Amino acid sequence: MNESVWQKNANLPQFSELKGDIKTDVLIIGGGLAGILTAFFLKEAGIDYILVEKEKICGGTTKNTTGKITFQHGFIYDKLISALGTERAKMYLEANRNATLKYRELAKELSCDYEIKDNYVYSLDNRQKAEKEAVALEKLGCKAEFLEAVELPLKIAGAVRVKGQAQFNPIKFVSQISNGLNIYENTFVTELGENFALTKNGRITAKEIIVATHFPFLNKHGSYFLKLYQHRSYVLALENAPSFNGMYVDDEKTGLSFRNYGDLLLLGGGGHRTGKQGGNWKELSAFARVNFPKASEEYRWAAQDCMSLDDIPYIGNYSKSTPNLYVMSGFNKWGMTGAMTAAMVITDMLIGNNNPLSEVFNPSRSILKPQLLVNGFEATANLLTPTKKRCPHLGCALKWNPAEHSWDCPCHGSRFTKSGRLLENPANGDLKNKKDNSGFILKDRK
Repeated sequence: MNESVWQKNANLPQFSELKGDIKTDVLIIGGGLAGILTAFFLKEAGIDYILVEKEKICGGTTKNTTGKITFQHGFIYDKLISALGTERAKMYLEANRNATLKYRELAKELSCDYEIKDNYVYSLDNRQKAEKEAVALEKLGCKAEFLEAVELPLKIAGAVRVKGQAQFNPIKFVSQISNGLNIYENTFVTELGENFALTKNGRITAKEIIVATHFPFLNKHGSYFLKLYQHRSYVLALENAPSFNGMYVDDEKTGLSFRNYGDLLLLGGGGHRTGKQGGNWKELSAFARVNFPKASEEYRWAAQDCMSLDDIPYIGNYSKSTPNLYVMSGFNKWGMTGAMTAAMVITDMLIGNNNPLSEVFNPSRSILKPQLLVNGFEATANLLTPTKKRCPHLGCALKWNPAEHSWDCPCHGSRFTKSGRLLENPANGDLKNKKDNSGFILKDRK
């Protein structure tokens, strides 16, 4: 069984199942880090809320992160300046820098293995790209350093270092901030309307609803089935491997990442679009055998991330036509700062604070990006592929994942066990269910 290092001795609090009808000002659907941080901030603000999770809190993406807290999201800032202009790029930087500072503030009162670390983004073959990123960060008011070499067993073309970033144990963090929050576990939302949600045991009436379910599951609004795809990446936790002084990540989505946790080296990579083939753990094991021959594998796990069209998350109103419905998704492999930014922005929206930084994350921004064509091609190709195994989300052909022994959807990233049990959304039920493309109304999962 594949298990992350965070799940070792993970003493998360347990919460009861919601039974009966209830009213609240704000309903949060989804008990990952983003939803829990939002609940934490709403409680601090004195807002009436409840959070419902279909199984156990942090049972999905949060437990599979590498726990890096950084606003250095690949070589993104040079691209953002070109695409959005200096002002908007600076807003993105400031929002994510605020997120890193908020973690630092909260971690002072928590025992979550929080450590200040320098962060490095490197390129194996494009020195100019790294040089431009260092210049872009300086232009936006962030001190950055271009490097020609790093301590990794890799020959790089260039890297950018930003000091004062951080890493932590996300499950230890959540186990403490979630204590005392108004959370219900094993509470699956079977139907969702404008100001209500139904579970198998009752009705939740809410003035505002936040969808914090990793991939947004409502198809009628927001066009997230076009705006998002999902990407898998893999991690090995190695003992008797080197201890590096910082956190490292390749700018390429399929590249390698490195960071230490205690006496373990967390080696990440082998990534691919969900439903496609990739290097997975085989690639990581092969790299470790050559470069860390004395190392032994202690843990292995995989993560799944929602990728937006333009590398910027979707945080705010679910769509223009749903003023009381909110979304937080598309964190693009940067879920720690993405979750914190989303929680802070949505909380400001709910309490009426004017947060100018929210503009850059507006979910209703233009979708005319090159990635839209790729997503459209994948959807069309897989809808036309003849196969018996089809995703109940929108009917795409499922592909067998031999590394993880699962049926995966190349269109939107839903995943199922060999027997058909749902592993990852946006599908709302197991393979035995009929296709669910009804939009704002969801069918019960049997």
